[in-house]
Amino acid sequence: MKIAIVLNTSWNIYNFRMNFIRSLRARGHEVHTVAPVDDFTHFLTEAGCVHHPVRMDSRGASPVKDAALLIELWSIYRKMRPDVILHYTIKPNVYGSLAAGLLGIPTINNVCGLGTVFLKNNLVSAIAIFLYKISFRFASKVFFQNPDDLSLFLNTKLVAPEKADLIPGSGIDLNKFQPAAFKRNSPFTFLLISRLITDKGVLDYIKAVKHLRAQGMNARFQILGAKDPLHKRGIQLKTIDEWISNGTIEYLGTTSDVRQFIYQADCIVLPSYREGAPRTLLEAASSSKPIIATDVPGCHHVVRHQFNGLLCKLKDPEDLAQKMDTMANFDDATIKKLGENGRQKMEQEFDEKVVINKYIKAIANLSKSA
Repeated sequence: MKIAIVLNTSWNIYNFRMNFIRSLRARGHEVHTVAPVDDFTHFLTEAGCVHHPVRMDSRGASPVKDAALLIELWSIYRKMRPDVILHYTIKPNVYGSLAAGLLGIPTINNVCGLGTVFLKNNLVSAIAIFLYKISFRFASKVFFQNPDDLSLFLNTKLVAPEKADLIPGSGIDLNKFQPAAFKRNSPFTFLLISRLITDKGVLDYIKAVKHLRAQGMNARFQILGAKDPLHKRGIQLKTIDEWISNGTIEYLGTTSDVRQFIYQADCIVLPSYREGAPRTLLEAASSSKPIIATDVPGCHHVVRHQFNGLLCKLKDPEDLAQKMDTMANFDDATIKKLGENGRQKMEQEFDEKVVINKYIKAIANLSKSA
């Protein structure tokens, strides 16, 4: 079969879908990738994929740009004529499904996360919900990364029950993210891994850090992730530079391999507002690191309170600071046990092989019904 995989960045495909692509190619499928060109595109073609560049702005909603994206995807699909198209992330799910539907090409969608659109009740959220409702009529299968998102789409009738299924996020490569040998840093080191936008709770993390520093905590507070000031909810460079210059946080920049930074930290923090199944938390847990995350959909499926980490209240920097203080004051045995429990949870619930097998089965079912 000719299978197309569509995402908002080539980086995303390379970092999160390559084992799946290898599985497809090992079964004799022809794999085409559709995403904007970036520094990781050449890895896709070197792995045997046929790449199709597309212009896609994931930063926000623009009727003109989104209409152009719909037309461009339709044109790419019409020329490519794949047997099935796999969509990931919001814009491919919506506009890719519409384009494929117009051409009669079956699609399998993956709701990786809803962003903040479903947290608000305004015109933008109403339009987004309408677009989901229309586009998902064309989907043959829709995978959800957590039960909350699945229930939301079913309850609002955005997807038919017979099309919906649940997978454990994008899964985690347990061989790549091996358990780190236990060691405790002095001072204790917290690490937030995220793009620098407000939805990820970055500002809450900063407020918590300032509170802890004012209380006299001797710890290191790090951030690893791309600056994105042009994003609608991006944080301005001037603000980030102030955090760095006044010593509030250590900014680690960006990396193509997060493992070295995860292994060097004592605890991974993500006070996000809503997630699908946050990849950074899967990576941290698989690496046997304890986690502090918000008690929201996505995060609370990866983190079980006081089992492999701690859950904090949404948009509550003081509660986050309290949980960070609690974590830093755990003894070595407790920290080690939280990390071991996280690894166990990943092995039992989030193995990438489960996700790959579900996709292989869904594709096979489409092939039989064709």
